[in-house]
Amino acid sequence: MTYSECLERIAPADESIRDACLRRWDAVAKPLHSLGLLETLTAQMAAVQRTPFPHANKKRVLVFCADNGVVAEGVTQSDCSVTAAVARALAGGTSNVNLLARAAGADVVAYDAGMVSDVDHPLLRRAKCAYGTANLALGPAMTRSQAVFALEAGMSAAEEAAADGCDILVAGEMGIGNTTSSTAVLCALLGVGPEEITGRGSGLDDAGLRRKVAAIRSCLAVNRPDPNDGLDVLMKCGGFDVAAICGVYLAGAALGVPVALDGLISGAAAATAVRICPAAADALLPSHMSREPGGHLALDALGLRAPIVADLALGEGTGGVALLPLLDMALAVLNGTHSFASIGMEAYQEQ
Repeated sequence: MTYSECLERIAPADESIRDACLRRWDAVAKPLHSLGLLETLTAQMAAVQRTPFPHANKKRVLVFCADNGVVAEGVTQSDCSVTAAVARALAGGTSNVNLLARAAGADVVAYDAGMVSDVDHPLLRRAKCAYGTANLALGPAMTRSQAVFALEAGMSAAEEAAADGCDILVAGEMGIGNTTSSTAVLCALLGVGPEEITGRGSGLDDAGLRRKVAAIRSCLAVNRPDPNDGLDVLMKCGGFDVAAICGVYLAGAALGVPVALDGLISGAAAATAVRICPAAADALLPSHMSREPGGHLALDALGLRAPIVADLALGEGTGGVALLPLLDMALAVLNGTHSFASIGMEAYQEQ
């Protein structure tokens, strides 16, 4: 599926099916709306999957590993060797998200979406058009063709997952420097200054934080991204991992497969996807309220409320995976037999 084909296939979620699912919730023997956001999110799944009986039978986590040229500005406390090390662990099934996903009943597929080195592992998928992005503080992070390549890599990963029978996805990332690129994307799209939303990433000191803010400010001044053009913002400010995740979100909307967000990086990808195609918002399921300030801004801009508040900031898709057991429990109630009718009680009514 190409970028243009994907956009052509995206249609708004079916609101009549959302309403039908919410009516099913109202028939469950409990106080109305008492499972809160879990009712809202499962009804969202129903509208995207186009069935009043939403399901999450086969789950997959897609993790995109890429490096960012902006690390040259001293915005991180580690170098790109960490990206390669974690990518190898992801492919080998031993990284943090692998362990969480195993507990949540999901499989994990890792991709090299643009690391500066080649990692030799048979289970690491190659989806690389370049060895890291350019330094966004000095010019565009990538060319337009590279941005489209990365978007289509994410789309292909989602399309493969759907063909394998996956009915819910999580998109994650690994890439040193990607909180800088993601914050730059959000600043460009939402018109906020970097000093307002730039976080410390993996633990920057005050001097490192000042360098990070300066790099983002330079990016915005040098590149002048067009906030009305998501693809322009992506190529000038983003990373290959952000682009690939954005592609997953667009493909999820096109394929009728809901996708759980993670934190800051996925929030930037989601904001970009919605700027490219507003109807893509229907496929997005919020998971947690990230510790990163930009993550809060992204959710607010998307009009989403996260059900998990646990001070998470790990990445790799771990926050999105944490949502999956909650959805499983909610679906067990929704699709169960404990109804007002089954216990011979008159259903509660809105008053």
